Amino acid sequence: MTFEAIRVTLEEPIATIQIHRPKVLNALDRQTMDEIVAALERFESDDAVRVVILTGDERAFAAGADIHEFRGAGPVRMLLEYRFQQWARIRTFPKPLVAAVSGYCLGGGCELAMACDIILAAENARFGQPEVNLGLMPGAGGTQRLVRAVGKHRAMELILTGRPIPAQQAYEWGLVNRVVPTEMLMDEARALAREIAAKPPIAVRCAKEAIQMALEAPLSVGLEYERKLFYLLFATEDKEEGIEAFLAKRPPVFRGR
Repeated sequence: MTFEAIRVTLEEPIATIQIHRPKVLNALDRQTMDEIVAALERFESDDAVRVVILTGDERAFAAGADIHEFRGAGPVRMLLEYRFQQWARIRTFPKPLVAAVSGYCLGGGCELAMACDIILAAENARFGQPEVNLGLMPGAGGTQRLVRAVGKHRAMELILTGRPIPAQQAYEWGLVNRVVPTEMLMDEARALAREIAAKPPIAVRCAKEAIQMALEAPLSVGLEYERKLFYLLFATEDKEEGIEAFLAKRPPVFRGR
């Protein structure tokens, strides 16, 4: 795969997508989002890839949307450019997606991190939704995901003031899973990815689907969905392997079947 705005590395069973626009603090333009989605689609069909890490560089995960694309744009142009279909595709990516965040994680960058399944933050990370300072508001999920992550009142404060918060505060508010030393961020992300990748991939995929459903459906619907996925896993070879390995007191070998 050849890209301009991202760098992709593959160390099976982990793939890493690095946003690489250092001159603009990894601002997310349409090309960058298209390339992220193209890489994810490739990894979705590659059975050797079990977990994907999404990251930036030490200065910025992504400092927001590329504001140059908004200059002079009207609502019809924004509608016709289909900008948010890219975000929907990220949301439906079936494999675990880990955000490794260092530096600025603002606006669209914060929304992109929240679209991932797990967020690891470096000590120097800063999270925020500063769109109000441009006469705008979050448009790629910020008002919805942030409320679910930190609650209504904290989301109101972040979005209505536009002020960023440091990594430790983001952790205390429940926005990120944990904070790690900046120089250890990618090592920690890879260690977590390897741990998840060692689990049975079909079970991991089903569990991710069920958790996502919990955010979108009433409890009764979510419970029924969970139960059906639970039953489905009894048709997998990995279920047999997991049980036999447990009873034999040996490490399981999961093959994704």
